[in-house]
Amino acid sequence: MFDIGFQEMLVIGVLALLVFGPGKLPELGRMIGRALREFRRASDEFRSTVETNLHINDPDPIIPSSTPIIEPPIATAPLETAVASPTVDAAPAVAVEPGEPYCAQRSSRLFHKSDCAWVARIPEAERAYFKHVAEAREQGFTTCPVCEPWEPA
Repeated sequence: MFDIGFQEMLVIGVLALLVFGPGKLPELGRMIGRALREFRRASDEFRSTVETNLHINDPDPIIPSSTPIIEPPIATAPLETAVASPTVDAAPAVAVEPGEPYCAQRSSRLFHKSDCAWVARIPEAERAYFKHVAEAREQGFTTCPVCEPWEPA
């Protein structure tokens, strides 16, 4: 990037040692490291915000279901006959709990209702779930302008 070689780095290091002294040099290094880390975090957040805003009008992706949906058979006979029938699928249907009503991305500042279209775009590892709107607001999240989550009084 700057095309600085070993000799130039050595001269810069010696000059920094002479100007700041050996006591202040580690503190200066930590301060520069923190500033670079904060700059990287801010630029990543800005980039993700821009990418999100650029894709706001894109259609939602269709997520293919990896497991087939099993509908219970309509039983006209007693339950024992329906279970023993060879045409009935033997795999039990598992009931899934709806989960928490509100969801947010950990690195974002917006929270959504769980049925909002934006929740599908948040990776599972990055999700933070909330039971109440007040809980999400306490952690510094603001409401999504698309789904505008609220709780009945």
